Amino acid sequence: MRRYIRMMILIIVMVAIAAFVLSQQNIKIGGIERGGDTILGLKLGLDLEGGSDLRYRAILIDPDTGEEIPPSSDQMKALQNTIQRRVDAGGLGRPVIQILGEDRLLIQLPGIRDLERAKGLIGETARLEIKHRTFGVTREIPGISDNDIKTIDLIALNQEGIEILKSGSDIEPESTSETSSTEEKTSESMVEEFTTAIAEGNAPIASETPALIVEFTDSAANEFENFILRLRDSLAPPAGTTQIYPNYLKIIQEGDDSDYIVPYYPISLTTEGQTQPQTNSPSIERNQDTNTFIIKLSGFENLQEAKNTFGEIPNLKFAEFLGKLDEDIGLTGEDLERAYPGQHQGTSQPIVNLEFNSEGTRKFGEITTVIAGTPDVTAFILDDVELIAPGADRPITGGAAYIYGQNFTVERVRDIAMLLESGRLPIPIELIKERDVDAILGADSLAKSVKAGLAGLGLVLLFMALYYRAPGIIAAVALMIYAILVLAIFKMVPITLELSGVAATILSIGMAVDANILIFERMKEEIRTGRTLLSAINIGFNRAWPAIRDSNVSTLITCAILFWFADTLGASIVKSFAITLSIGVAISMFSAITVSRTLLRLVSSTPLAKRTGMFVPSGGADLP
Repeated sequence: MRRYIRMMILIIVMVAIAAFVLSQQNIKIGGIERGGDTILGLKLGLDLEGGSDLRYRAILIDPDTGEEIPPSSDQMKALQNTIQRRVDAGGLGRPVIQILGEDRLLIQLPGIRDLERAKGLIGETARLEIKHRTFGVTREIPGISDNDIKTIDLIALNQEGIEILKSGSDIEPESTSETSSTEEKTSESMVEEFTTAIAEGNAPIASETPALIVEFTDSAANEFENFILRLRDSLAPPAGTTQIYPNYLKIIQEGDDSDYIVPYYPISLTTEGQTQPQTNSPSIERNQDTNTFIIKLSGFENLQEAKNTFGEIPNLKFAEFLGKLDEDIGLTGEDLERAYPGQHQGTSQPIVNLEFNSEGTRKFGEITTVIAGTPDVTAFILDDVELIAPGADRPITGGAAYIYGQNFTVERVRDIAMLLESGRLPIPIELIKERDVDAILGADSLAKSVKAGLAGLGLVLLFMALYYRAPGIIAAVALMIYAILVLAIFKMVPITLELSGVAATILSIGMAVDANILIFERMKEEIRTGRTLLSAINIGFNRAWPAIRDSNVSTLITCAILFWFADTLGASIVKSFAITLSIGVAISMFSAITVSRTLLRLVSSTPLAKRTGMFVPSGGADLP
C-alpha cells in the first residue's frame, strides 16, 4: 500500500508540473524560453499558423572544370547554420530549416508574411572579417578641432546637478596646504582607477562635483553628441561576448603632461555579467538644445582640487580614449581556405586549425608579424558577431595556424570551426519554390482540429465509463492525465505541431485506450475464475503487457521509418505525424502500465473492491 501511495505522489507531481506548463502562455527557465501567443503556447506549423514556405537549391561549381558538383554534408550543415543564425537575428519567428537530400534546403517560417525580407535575409552572403584589435587607443574626436571650442568654464555642482560655485576670484581655496600636494593624474592611472572602481562597484561620486561647462560651435556640438553616444554604447557587451571595453573622454591640458579621463557614467556589473549605471545621470551630457555640454569630474573631491589640476581658467583639449579599436586589414572569409577542429599534438588540447589561400597567407602573415608578442589580437567577426579574438605568439607566415584557449572543449572548437566555415563564402543558393500559407486557413484548420480532438476524447471517455464501469472511469482519469502530459511535452521540447500532428495525437488517444482495454479484458477473465480483485489486477497487467509491448514497439518502428523517409525527402507533414505519434505511443504505455495500474491498486484497497461486479463489463451481477 505504501508503495502505491509513493507512486501516486509521483504521478500527482508530474501532472501538477505539466498543468503548470500548460497554464502559462510563456515559460522562461534559465536560458530556455517556450510558449507564444498561440493556443496553450504550443509551437504551431505552417498549416495551422500560416506563414512562408521556401525551398532552395545549393549550387557548387568545380573551379577546375566549371561543372556543377554536389556539395558535401559538412558544407550543407554550415549553410544551414548560417541561415539559422540569420533568421534568428532577423526576428523571423520560429523557423524550421531542414536539409533535403544532397543539395536542397527547406525553410519554413510560421507566422511570417514579409516574404521579400525573408528571402533577402536568407540569400545574403555571410560576411566573415578578421580585424586588427588594439586596446587603449587615444585619438582625436572626429569632426572636432581646437577652433571648435568657444568657451570652457570650471564650476561646482551639487547632487542635484545645480551650480553652487563659479570659477574666478570669488572662490577662496579651502586649504592650499592640502590641495597643493595633489598628485598629477595620467590617463593610464585614471583608466586603472576607474577599471578597479567599476569591478568593485564603488566608483567615486562626490556630494560636490566639479564640472566643466564647454561650449562648441554648431557642427562640433553635433559631433560631440555623437561621441557621447559612442561612449554609452561602449558600455554594452558586443554581440557574441560578455566582455566590455569602455571608452572615455580624455581631457588634455596644454603645456602639461598630465591628463584626465571621464567615463560616460560609473558602472557596476550584475551577477549575470551585465553592466548597470551607478548614477541616474551620465557624467557627460548636453545642456538641453544648446551647444553647451556639462562634463562632471567625479574623480575630484571638490572644486579646489580640480582647479589645482586644470588652473583657474582651463586651457584644455579633448580626445577620445578607446577601450578597443578594430582596424580593417582587408582579411575576410574569402581569404580563409579551410577551418576544422583538431587536437594539439603535444598537449592533446582541442584547437581550431586554419588554412589560408595565397592572398590570405600574405595578409595573415603581415598582421601576426605586427601583433606577435603584444597585447593586440585578431578579432574574427561573423555577421557583426565576435566569434573569437586570439593573439599571436610569433609571426605566422606559412598560411596555416591553429587557435587554442583555456576554455576550449571538443564541442566548442567544433562549433567555432563550423561557424568559420559557414562564413567562408558559403555555397550559393537559388530559390526554386515558394509558398504562402494563408493564416486564416490555418486558424480554421486549428479550430476544427481542436473540436475533433475534444469530441473524440469525450466519446472515448463516455464509452469506457459506460462499458467497463469502475475500470473505465479509472481509464478515463488516466487518459486525461495522458493528454496533459503529452501537451506539456509538445510545448517544452518543443514540437512543431502541424495538422498531421494533431491527427496523430488523436490517433494516439485511441491507442492509449486500446492498452487499457487489453488489461481490463484480462482482468475480467481472472475475476470470473474466482480470483481476488488485487490478484486479478496484477495477473491481468502481467498477461496483457506482452501484447501491449509488441503492438506499441511495432508502431514506434513504423514511426522511425516514416521519420527517416520524411527527413530525407522533406515531407514535413509526414515528419510531424511520425514525431507526435511516437511521443503519444510512448506516453500511452506509461499511462496504461503505470497510471492505470496504480489507480486500480489503490481502488482495490478500498471497500469498493468487495463489489467485483463493478470491475467487469458484463455479467457482473452473477459474481459475489
